[in-house]
Amino acid sequence: MKKLIKSGFLLLLLSFSVQTFAQDGTIHPLEAPAEPRAILLGTGGVENQPASETWFKQWGDPMARNITTATLTPFLPEPGTANGTAVIVAPGGGFSWLSMGNEGWEVAEALAKQGIAAFVLKYRLNPTPESLEDFTAWMNRPRTAPTSSSDSSKSVTPPPPPQRNLSNQLEDAEAAYAMILDRAKEWGVDPSRIGMIGFSAGAGLTMHSTLHSKTMKLAFIGPIYGGMGAVEVPENAPPMFNVIATDDFLFLGQTGVIESWYKAGKPVEFHLYQNGGHGFGLGNPNRTSNRWFDAFIYWLEVNKFLEAS
Repeated sequence: MKKLIKSGFLLLLLSFSVQTFAQDGTIHPLEAPAEPRAILLGTGGVENQPASETWFKQWGDPMARNITTATLTPFLPEPGTANGTAVIVAPGGGFSWLSMGNEGWEVAEALAKQGIAAFVLKYRLNPTPESLEDFTAWMNRPRTAPTSSSDSSKSVTPPPPPQRNLSNQLEDAEAAYAMILDRAKEWGVDPSRIGMIGFSAGAGLTMHSTLHSKTMKLAFIGPIYGGMGAVEVPENAPPMFNVIATDDFLFLGQTGVIESWYKAGKPVEFHLYQNGGHGFGLGNPNRTSNRWFDAFIYWLEVNKFLEAS
């Protein structure tokens, strides 16, 4: 297996994602939605997971955690508007929860309005504390390393956490891709035009799937505010549309993944926005990053993914 990380982009994603989401925003309990269109992927459960799936709300966004059963929810275009392109949408949340509204359903609905068949992937997650109170305390736990005993005025940068095993998440992504292929005629999908976009940890899963899957043949990818470290680009790497803001904690002045795609001779488009922070989904008011989705749709159009197949 090729090495995924050269500059630690996924490690940064895992170590900082939880921290940033915990800094503000009260966590409220939320009754699990019905999800009547969700389709079971049949990829199994999660080892050493005693808790059941639960939901909460933060910043008005519905989020799920302790996911042990992966699902795929289709958002299909109105009849007569489909162009044959499909997109797997992977929400983020540090592989500990999923921002299902902001980075999942809302994005899928916007894609469907463009004639694109969108599929929200609710992938399996790492265990978190069972009770909401313990989960909130876990989210808000201190993450600043103790100061050096030799110089108490200087803080010590904590080492990155060990790289997590993404085998469950990759298996879920591969199952989603296989299901779309199997039902392509039913859903009006051109099998050669299946792409994937992801947000934060979902961007990490999108990249991981691109670099390591032996079964997914993605037509294009869109890592949105994901890690920016350099990677080893496979020979069959698809075109990439990449978005991040300079005030995103994952940016850190890095453009390694862009350079990797460019040096490999693969098509790449990169939008580095002045502001937007992290986790902006389709956008927040008064930020330069707010029109990234329009740019993405235009990129798809220029690359002929919006032409009816």
